[in-house]
Amino acid sequence: MSAHYARYLKIELPAKQSAFLWGARKTGKSTYLKETFPQAVYYDFLHSEVLFKFLTTPHIFREEILALDPNQSGKLIIVDEVQKLPEILNEIHWLIENTDFQFILCGSSARKLRRLGSNLLGGRAWKYHFFPLIFPEITDFDLLRIFTHGTIPAHYHSANIRKALKAYIEDYLTLEIQAEGLVRNLPAFSRFLESIRFSHGELLNYTNMARDCGIDAKTVKEYFTILVDTLVGYYLYPYHKKVKRDLISHTPKFYLFDVGVANYIKQKNITDLKGIEAGQSLEHYIFLEITAYKTLKDKNFDITFWRTKTGYEVDFILGDAQVAIEVKIMDNIQKADTKGLQAFMQEHTATTNYIVSLVSRERKMTTANGDIHVLPVKTFLSRLWNDEII
Repeated sequence: MSAHYARYLKIELPAKQSAFLWGARKTGKSTYLKETFPQAVYYDFLHSEVLFKFLTTPHIFREEILALDPNQSGKLIIVDEVQKLPEILNEIHWLIENTDFQFILCGSSARKLRRLGSNLLGGRAWKYHFFPLIFPEITDFDLLRIFTHGTIPAHYHSANIRKALKAYIEDYLTLEIQAEGLVRNLPAFSRFLESIRFSHGELLNYTNMARDCGIDAKTVKEYFTILVDTLVGYYLYPYHKKVKRDLISHTPKFYLFDVGVANYIKQKNITDLKGIEAGQSLEHYIFLEITAYKTLKDKNFDITFWRTKTGYEVDFILGDAQVAIEVKIMDNIQKADTKGLQAFMQEHTATTNYIVSLVSRERKMTTANGDIHVLPVKTFLSRLWNDEII
């Protein structure tokens, strides 16, 4: 079954303004651009004949653009998979400076461009980011489906999700990254991806992962950075402002960009909304929604986690302790389930505190350290995207 989704992102460019659109593969960037800007002149560097034409003679691109009549073709030029030809940015830079043409440059990573010292247009282009499906875009919201399929548009209703996820990981997360010249040792990178299943969403131990993969810790760190730079993963850093308790202050966690991809790599087949794996998936999903919200709404706040050396933990701290969020795959929240939040609340009295869970109706728990708002998953997400959480 295929479905059409109205995407949340709005790209509205004033005259003479250009933009980058970055996002992981198969998130729907190309479809979005073609539907949103049907009159634009479109170059797709995934087509080898288009890419090869400019590979050795990128100035031909400039000459083709200069030959356009803006009164007939319009002034917007879209270049898809721009990272495949970094040299083209010099031509685009010149065109931005000397003509009225606008450009939307679409790709899955700026890493190759930066690594080769390419011209990133000197700050003249705005930056937008594209995500897998987010809560406001999913009209048939199904939490279990999100855990098993993920929210990549082509995967959400896939009839054979195991094959779809296997192909995505093998064709993109390994072969495509190698094809972009980002890794040289493909077997080691494949072992690294497999080892993520033991550390996903946990405190990272580069030394242990290096030993498991047969590589050094520096290479493990570099592989994580590649995943972040290619927009298929995120670091989550600890909240480090100590008041009384000794905190984990340096070691980050890591989350992949899609719950379905993560669970496939972790070899988890979740069949219902209970248990450790479902709880980890819900925590992962809430993190991704907060991340997408922050980015798409241009919000300026940090997302961190809080963990003491004695074991108290809060899943997410937003901003400078304005909001604390604990995620529970439970439908009956008791005071005993709030120990981490209450420990945090003892030191941060101005925080608004939430538990996101499977409860059917909203509750407000009153504790000695303050109130805790217990919200159903959909209620929390609705309020998040309505700017009511932070």
